[in-house]
Amino acid sequence: MEPDFLKVSIEKRVGCIRLHRPKSLNALNRQMIAELVVELERFDRDENVGAILLTGGEKAFAAGADIGEMAKATSAEMLLMDQFADWDRIRRVSKPIVAAVSGYALGGGCELAMACDLILASESAKFGQPEIHLGVIPGAGGTQRLTRTVGKKRAMEMVLTGKTISADEAFRAGLVNRVVPVELLEQEALKLAKELASKAPIALRLAKQAVQKAADKGLEEDLDYEQKLFYFLFSTEDQKEGMNSFMEKRRPDFKGK
Repeated sequence: MEPDFLKVSIEKRVGCIRLHRPKSLNALNRQMIAELVVELERFDRDENVGAILLTGGEKAFAAGADIGEMAKATSAEMLLMDQFADWDRIRRVSKPIVAAVSGYALGGGCELAMACDLILASESAKFGQPEIHLGVIPGAGGTQRLTRTVGKKRAMEMVLTGKTISADEAFRAGLVNRVVPVELLEQEALKLAKELASKAPIALRLAKQAVQKAADKGLEEDLDYEQKLFYFLFSTEDQKEGMNSFMEKRRPDFKGK
């Protein structure tokens, strides 16, 4: 079956996936993530694919999670939904994934970019973890991968304030590999992915695995802890107020309950 929210193709040993929910700025609903995992794993099995390119639109790579899907959920419902199981599968893809980010990469969008192995950003890219404004925290690796990448102080500022940073700030912090003009982003990202796909396939996979092992020490346990805290917050009144106010386009009135 063709995916509803992705555009998929192969170009010279590069599996190309484009997030495609333009009316919602590529907000990541459960169906989109499920479709993404299917395509990533399909390319991972395909001997004609050496690397994977993941991109979104010019205005947004992905502007966050689909808040409407979870706003009214309880902690137990979120736990049983197990929405992060698919995210765990992304981490197990053995071929290198290049993210090409233009526009907003916020919340789940920032987490998805960080789940990739290399990030090229256009000059218009903006990265952030604004979940605090909704009465929750990042739940798909935002507190863990961000801290490992940019350090405790900068991660604290981004997570606690919901601050968004520019592409240049992200580059200086080590969050992205390179910043390029908007009109050159996909060309340069595809060029990089093709370069990776030209390498010895087994060596490429093992090189990724070795770097991941060095960078991700303790990550699995820490992601589990982050997810438990995320689920817990769905038992609070502030989470309901935060997400309802977001959908109603008003400022939240948090009570600490």
